[in-house]
Amino acid sequence: MTIPFNIPPKFDESLACIEDDFRHGNLRGNAGYAAKCEEWMEQRMHARRVMLTPSCSAALEMAAILCDLEPGDEVILPSYTFCSTANAFVLRGAVPVFVDIRPDTMNIDERLIEAAITPKTRVIAVVHYGGVACEMDAVMDIARRHNLLVVEDAAQGMMATYKGRALGTIGDFGCLSFHETKNYSMGEGGAIAVNRQELIERAEILREKGTNRSQFLRGQIDKYSWVDVGSSYLPSDLSAALLWPQLEIADEINEDRLRSWHLYETLLSPLAEKGRVELPVVPEGCAMNAHLFFVKAKDIEERTALIAYLKAHGVIALFHYVPLHSAIAGRKYGRFHGTDRYTTQESDRLVRLPMYYGLTEEDVRRVVAAVYAFYGVEDSFQ
Repeated sequence: MTIPFNIPPKFDESLACIEDDFRHGNLRGNAGYAAKCEEWMEQRMHARRVMLTPSCSAALEMAAILCDLEPGDEVILPSYTFCSTANAFVLRGAVPVFVDIRPDTMNIDERLIEAAITPKTRVIAVVHYGGVACEMDAVMDIARRHNLLVVEDAAQGMMATYKGRALGTIGDFGCLSFHETKNYSMGEGGAIAVNRQELIERAEILREKGTNRSQFLRGQIDKYSWVDVGSSYLPSDLSAALLWPQLEIADEINEDRLRSWHLYETLLSPLAEKGRVELPVVPEGCAMNAHLFFVKAKDIEERTALIAYLKAHGVIALFHYVPLHSAIAGRKYGRFHGTDRYTTQESDRLVRLPMYYGLTEEDVRRVVAAVYAFYGVEDSFQ
């Protein structure tokens, strides 16, 4: 049987929650299960305010609006990320300024940020790749000294921390994803953590199509009206009903994934010690969430051959992002600052192995055996 790359979490309890929504007529956004999910995240993440959104892309767009960007303003971010990270700011007329990544974590190289700052810079957008945190102390220090806002793209960061702080709660705004490929899933979905108290009310207005409807629902005003820009950034409560049972056993899901991650690491370490592949690096102070496990091949040709070999042997493995600065829109809307020393080189080498809740030890060993076979190295772990 083929081992898939991903299987979204699925629970019978979710169906019961969806039925409960229909029974009580809670189909709209900002209803029963949405409130439960948001409260859970606020308490677990120690966040000021967390709001569910239809996607992480929507959360990023909200963050870009809250940053009050004007056309021509600049946002520093890594090129090794999904296009939504840049799109959110381009939609506000801002210019993405891409900088190189660190080859160990695939995150933005914090040492290169300051040199990319110009009088037009307004925001630093970091991406916590694979649920491994960027070097946030350095990022926040730069932001404070230059009076810049920080947006955390923590799409892959649910349940991960940096020096004990939840990813998404360190910068001014944090954006999470609950896409079907993430550790916790609404099918499509996301959330924004608003970490500045004075911007929470405006964030609520943006999410409600630019109206003060949230205040009306709380009984703070007797009618609501259009007061600001905004859009439909509310997911249906049916999506929240799908998510809620997963949050109730979030630790169990996290521990299950971590077991698979550490088994991959243990079994593949001998191959890495032989210099045939490279494995992920988790810096001290970072507690990751096993969102993904990757190996790095020698180059793009070897990577392509490895993925094809694994597929032929019943294992679905994938590569990840094509660097944004090399894309048509990236060249049109942004620019790369400095030298692309690692972004393209490392993205060309990376292969993501199957990772999901419920992945069995037997299947992990089967994946690893196929990797060893590709390299013609006899394994000793069976």
